[in-house]
Amino acid sequence: MLFTNFGRLTTLTAVAVSVFGTQFAALADVTLSGAGATFPQPLYERYAREIRKAHPDIKINYQGIGSGGGIKQTISGTVDFGASDAAMTDGEMAKVKGGVLLIPTAGGAVSVVYNLPGVKGLKLSNKVLGGIFEGKITTWNDPQIVQDNKSLSLPSGAIKPVVRADGSGTAFIFTNHVSAVSPEFKAAVGASKEPKWPSGFLKGKGNPGVAGLVKQTPGSIGFVEYEFGIKNGLSAAAVQNGSGKYVSPSLKSANQALADVQFPENFRAFDVNSTQGYPIVGLTWLLIPKSQKNPAKAQAIKTMVKWILTSGQQLNDDLNYTSIPSSVAARAIEAVEAGVK
Repeated sequence: MLFTNFGRLTTLTAVAVSVFGTQFAALADVTLSGAGATFPQPLYERYAREIRKAHPDIKINYQGIGSGGGIKQTISGTVDFGASDAAMTDGEMAKVKGGVLLIPTAGGAVSVVYNLPGVKGLKLSNKVLGGIFEGKITTWNDPQIVQDNKSLSLPSGAIKPVVRADGSGTAFIFTNHVSAVSPEFKAAVGASKEPKWPSGFLKGKGNPGVAGLVKQTPGSIGFVEYEFGIKNGLSAAAVQNGSGKYVSPSLKSANQALADVQFPENFRAFDVNSTQGYPIVGLTWLLIPKSQKNPAKAQAIKTMVKWILTSGQQLNDDLNYTSIPSSVAARAIEAVEAGVK
């Protein structure tokens, strides 16, 4: 009898451990891994910290490796979500097993930053902007630059362009704009995440790398997401918008440019009205595979997206990013709730 009771007790204990173990597993942390664009990296890192506070069971690890890397890792399935400032093409989306959703989270300006000690208020026409990054305008006192900056004392030294070394959504936003305003640049370089830049250009990895190179290289000029220019104390040029007006980057001017963006059903919007506000602006997306590795991760993804597109949008302004319209955010939340399994 003693052994029989002991056996029953052992069986009951095993059942209890099994039941409670299941409960504990359900309450355990879910870690989501993401990688991609450096454009929204400061924002996504802040999102991750705040989501952890609101949902202690969800931990998010995000690596800024560039939009090209984010797309590649989303396709290979090595991350739970990717991120890109260049929306995936139909061909890229077709390579994601089970399908993928493009979820817009923010927008922002791409600043043309430069390092010319003592020079503030630089203006760059569409023709000059294209000429510099096509490699045709090579000195700071070129007559085409002087023409629009007669009040400035420009040096005679060489222009040292700094561009991205990695596949980059920021590069796509920048080259897409310059291609639209400079036929010569479009023919020579074109719009791409990985443009074929002229030889001799300096190259930095990610927005941090480009900002760092511009900061330490007198005579340099490059393009970075607005917040990186602010954080590094870099001067930003005023560029021409579609009306011909010279506009400096700011949150207000970026909002003006993005105000009339139309989001289609798949949220892949490219056309920005560059006649209003600052013209070099773009959107950034989370790349959410529809087929997740387990139900807990699928639910965590839904919770993450819902938080980002509701409570999280209040942080966008603080970090100099534009917000996603509430009607578009609601549609995106519905798409994730219905599409992610």
